[in-house]
Amino acid sequence: MPTNPTDAETSLDPPQAPTGKGLQGGSVGLLAAVALGLSSVAPAYSIAVTLGFVTMVVGNLAPAALLLGFVPILLTAFAFRELNREMPDCGTTFVWTTRAFGPHTGWLSGGWVVQIATLIAMTALARVGAGYLLTLLGLESLATNNVAVIVTAVLLVAAVTTIAYRGLQLAASVQYVLLGLQLVALFGFGAAAFARTGASAPSLSWLNPFAFGGFGPFAEAVLLCLFIYWGWDALITVNEETRDSDRIPGQAAVISTLVLLGTYLFTGFAAISFAGIGTDGLGLGNPDNAGDVLATLGPPVLGAGLSKVVELAICVSAISALLTCVIGSSRATLSMGAHGALPRAFTRIHPTYRTPAFGTVFFGATAAVLLTALTLVSGNFLGDAILSIGLLIAFYYGVTGLACVWHFRHRLNDSPRNLFLRGILPALGAAIMLAAFARSAHDMLAPDYGATSFHGIGGVFLLGVGSIAVGAVAMVLVRTRFRRFFRDGRTAVTRLTVTED
Repeated sequence: MPTNPTDAETSLDPPQAPTGKGLQGGSVGLLAAVALGLSSVAPAYSIAVTLGFVTMVVGNLAPAALLLGFVPILLTAFAFRELNREMPDCGTTFVWTTRAFGPHTGWLSGGWVVQIATLIAMTALARVGAGYLLTLLGLESLATNNVAVIVTAVLLVAAVTTIAYRGLQLAASVQYVLLGLQLVALFGFGAAAFARTGASAPSLSWLNPFAFGGFGPFAEAVLLCLFIYWGWDALITVNEETRDSDRIPGQAAVISTLVLLGTYLFTGFAAISFAGIGTDGLGLGNPDNAGDVLATLGPPVLGAGLSKVVELAICVSAISALLTCVIGSSRATLSMGAHGALPRAFTRIHPTYRTPAFGTVFFGATAAVLLTALTLVSGNFLGDAILSIGLLIAFYYGVTGLACVWHFRHRLNDSPRNLFLRGILPALGAAIMLAAFARSAHDMLAPDYGATSFHGIGGVFLLGVGSIAVGAVAMVLVRTRFRRFFRDGRTAVTRLTVTED
């Protein structure tokens, strides 16, 4: 391994040979993996659109919610790290849950649910990126025009698909720039907010996890925070292209989640200290500010000129996350195709760029079509689809945590390390995730949850739980075509993984 973690991107040594699936091995170092993980979360966008809603629920305990929401994410990261050490496969949770629980759970939880959540997220990210881009270009009138936003969003999807198609090294280089701008903007905003006289002085009491007024507000706030950490696992999907594939992706997962925590806490403390939690004016408890607190606070904190940098950071945040969505999804479906769970077309690798050619184009095109369809059907429908992502996240993260415990169950007593990192901590993370799933599903049943309802049932519930149900039906149908995988998928996955090792 090179002494500099970025040597994987800049080394003059010849690249390693393609992996068993045709990807270019050894093309990504630790720094690039961390950058991909952070970019996929879209930190500037995520904190901008979430902090206000969290503050409306728990007031100045928003930093405590950010901290507590991080706990199940960190526990899940340990599960991903341990499973990746054992089975470094770009299919990640699909392969791991198939090995642990069999082909049906693997296909539904590790395949379908993950890809549906990613596609819905891509529609949201493309819309946000398009809206901000048009505004930054001085085309405010077009930013409120559905047709203009759709066209711009589709062009953005086409651009990131092209970058992803042309290779991981190019994508990583682009991510360095986009991620750097986000972090500079967030920390610059926070430093400026702390330097100005604000509504209240920062207090460690804002981190008190025992000060919530009941389980309901606590659960709702933590569920909101779950969304802002989601996406770091995209870096694991490039494990077959990473140096020391059994070690570096796991390290990058833990590092990226810790960096996210620090960034979010710094920004949250700064915003609350400057604006307060009031329900009017600049207060973060004001519903009019909840949709984008950074855009609201940017001008009074930084001035009109520098506030544009924050808006640019949110724009590139959405675009960079869109890029990693295409990268991660195309590699996950490559693995599913290689293991016989999807058509062989998904295993097509570009002969020069060594990228999943068909899968990359497929996800770019599918996201563009879905974005157009959801926007034309109803803007509210798209909003509810975005809210439903929380259910899908909690579901597949929870199942992956359980897969870790079950896969290593016979080795948990081998050492204290195994017991904690492969047993207790992943099990605790899975329990929190699945409890969040059950609680949020119950809340989403209410017809007034979100913007739509159908026969007295909340549209968010129908979209979230409904997409899982549709996946179960789809699985029954595809079983007739991929009989070998569903007959002995666990054995087939084991055989292919061992061959690559």
